[in-house]
Amino acid sequence: MEAFLIALFAATLRSTAPLLLTALGGMFSERSGVVNIALEGIILFGALAAAVSTQLLEAPYLAADPNSRVWWIPWVGVLIGAVVGGLVGWVHAVISIRYKADQIISGTAINLLAFGLPSIILSYLYGNTTSSQEVVNRLPTWGVGAFQFSPLVYLAFLLVPVTWYVLFRTPWGLRLRSVGEHPEAADSMGVNVYRMRYAAVILSGVLAGLAGAYLSVGFLNQFIRNMSAGKGFIALAAMIFGKWHPLGILGATLLFGFADALAIQLGSANILPGALIQAFPFVVTMLVLAGFIGRARPPAAIGKPYEK
Repeated sequence: MEAFLIALFAATLRSTAPLLLTALGGMFSERSGVVNIALEGIILFGALAAAVSTQLLEAPYLAADPNSRVWWIPWVGVLIGAVVGGLVGWVHAVISIRYKADQIISGTAINLLAFGLPSIILSYLYGNTTSSQEVVNRLPTWGVGAFQFSPLVYLAFLLVPVTWYVLFRTPWGLRLRSVGEHPEAADSMGVNVYRMRYAAVILSGVLAGLAGAYLSVGFLNQFIRNMSAGKGFIALAAMIFGKWHPLGILGATLLFGFADALAIQLGSANILPGALIQAFPFVVTMLVLAGFIGRARPPAAIGKPYEK
């Protein structure tokens, strides 16, 4: 029983990390007044970019020496995953802010693109439409015993106090919150509403891209089609449940991470049917939102294009 609880706790932290990164990113975007439901797709783009770039970078070294290990390669893959995530976030920002298109439709289009485009890239590079070639140079793990985690797990939890400080204790955070609540008033005080919203949406893409990179080169060792498995949508639910606050988001993602980890542990023990196990995290998400949705107050200007 003790071993089960230790494994469950460690798995909870691992499952929470990508949700936490993504939800904190979504918080920045929605605090600025831009809805970003494209997080699911951005996770996939980040995961694909990290896995493919890592595999392509390590290929010459492995050709020369199959046992070669190059420490910096997975870090470059993570950086590329974050940059690609930021670029996809920038696309969403341009469509939503400059062209004032419906933010829900823009996010949905990016999600649909992320479900189809990776198959084309995988087919071109690896001759199949479902997975990339396995990478040898994964991110290292830090810690002791059962509590050895990817550095991105530590980063995710470290970002909680950092984002709280940035959001509530810095002038930038005050300006961000003001453009999400009353952009006209913020503009009258000299705040560049468009610049703040661009920065927030791109930042949300960077963090979601990091979550994808964690999945492909930190948790696994390759990209698998649709490997995000709804984590972007669960992160959105956690963001609402956490009331767009870093500490609330931490609590919500720990709850959903626990549900995911419990499903994994129960599945490995063959205690319940596999289909029921896979649905468990989503059932928890629906139950939480069904009892909470309506009591959460989003930023007042969320989803509303700003006309100067």
